[in-house]
Amino acid sequence: MKPDFSHLNAAGEARMVNVGAKPVQHRRAVAAGRLVCQPATIRALKAKALPKGDVLTVAQVAGIQAAKRTGELIPLCHPLALDHVEITFRVRRDAIEITCAAETSARTGVEMEALTGVSVAALTLYDMCKAVDKTMRIEGLRVVEKVKT
Repeated sequence: MKPDFSHLNAAGEARMVNVGAKPVQHRRAVAAGRLVCQPATIRALKAKALPKGDVLTVAQVAGIQAAKRTGELIPLCHPLALDHVEITFRVRRDAIEITCAAETSARTGVEMEALTGVSVAALTLYDMCKAVDKTMRIEGLRVVEKVKT
């Protein structure tokens, strides 16, 4: 018995799922991830002493923009009009924890938008800190909440 994958047609070819018959519902998803870095990088970030400036603000805007453009970046994602996107950071001794919450009223969920927001925020942080820290890594990208009402 072949598994039933919604993104494959009867011939096994990729397709965009038809969600037209599904009801419009309020949907919310939250994703998280983290950029692990050296404590010295965190100290420089807190002191606003990194060469590229206010990295958290830039990464926040980048994550929001990315969430809004998810349908353009991921081939089979439905383009969604987002009602709300929020990127937050928790700065730890040796990491920056990133969270993205996305909300819409639509026929399909927003977990890909939340994941994309976290991913691009993390990539932006990485790009803006790479001159001072060659040991950074992005880890733990995951969906932590998905609800529809």
